[in-house]
Amino acid sequence: MKDDGQILNSGMEYETVELDEEGGSIVIIDQTLLPGKMELIHLRTAQEIWDAIYLLKVRGAPAIGVTAAFGIYLLAKGIDAGDYESFYREFIKQKDYLNSARPTAVNLSWALERMERVCQENKEQGINEIKEALKREAIAIKEEDVWVCRTIGEYGLGLVKPGDGILTHCNAGQLATSKYGTATAPIYLGQEKGYHFRVFADETRPLLQGARLTAYELKAAGVDVTLICDNMSAMVMKNGWIDAVFVGCDRVAWNGDTANKIGTSLVAIAAKRHKIPFYVCAPTSTIDRRTKTGGDIHIEQRPEEEVTSMWYKERMAPEGVKVYNPAFDVTDHDLITAVVTEYGIARAPYEKAFQEIFEKKEKALEAFRENGK
Repeated sequence: MKDDGQILNSGMEYETVELDEEGGSIVIIDQTLLPGKMELIHLRTAQEIWDAIYLLKVRGAPAIGVTAAFGIYLLAKGIDAGDYESFYREFIKQKDYLNSARPTAVNLSWALERMERVCQENKEQGINEIKEALKREAIAIKEEDVWVCRTIGEYGLGLVKPGDGILTHCNAGQLATSKYGTATAPIYLGQEKGYHFRVFADETRPLLQGARLTAYELKAAGVDVTLICDNMSAMVMKNGWIDAVFVGCDRVAWNGDTANKIGTSLVAIAAKRHKIPFYVCAPTSTIDRRTKTGGDIHIEQRPEEEVTSMWYKERMAPEGVKVYNPAFDVTDHDLITAVVTEYGIARAPYEKAFQEIFEKKEKALEAFRENGK
């Protein structure tokens, strides 16, 4: 394990999120420093974990979920309580604090609620046994993420053919997950099979996740990737260079509306105009039964400095100008060709398709509980 602040030469051989049990920390790649600097940092306190999520040092719905699971385990491990009620009360306090870091990405609350259920289901056990159960669950969440991403990649790969041009927006890659990514999983699996995809990556203003992260990791993997500005996506589609669009998402409403990084809906509109399939790669953990439509999704507002001055040597907007800086937008379900999950491909009507996906998932989980596979 590297020391805090150790700068490394290349990033993709390192895990996005890792538990350092011996050191009592979560180890993450600080994604705010990419692509110029690859640095691993250690998160030990609730404040450090919260800041890492809010400040986008770790980002991407699956990676946030894994970080939250490891984080609440480490915080729970440090709770000094002699009885369950005292332990659980402090656990909920820490859980609610972490959950406040980013409201739109459903995996944050999903992972924390899953960890809370472990507490409740083991309330008759001793405190040490509960802590061990939390550790096992956090590790399971990460291991499942790897399987989920690869399986999404396998389904997604069946939607394209060798040599296709693929457009993606933001970063739903390995840096956003434990491995493979969601939207990039078909690309990575295609790379393994010699599909020779031509990938176009939107820069993704204002935080440039496509330029800094997607272009970085795909280039490191040897993928043929071309970086474009966000306002160029319609042009490359019109040129006939794009055969499919793959994007990730942070929350899927029950009607199929999806919240993803700001600018995604514009890509979907352009794809619809040019008759290009638009696929959303979504782990079932991001499908929120309680959110009926995209209008019910809370959209996080980010600081104005991200637009006015963050990437410039000198401020590039007039002082005092009003700034609207939503982190996400909602892509309406009628613009989405299909939602690719680890339990199959869902197409409209999405309420019916998602119900079938969740029934398939429950049967698989029942089989696992009964047979261990």
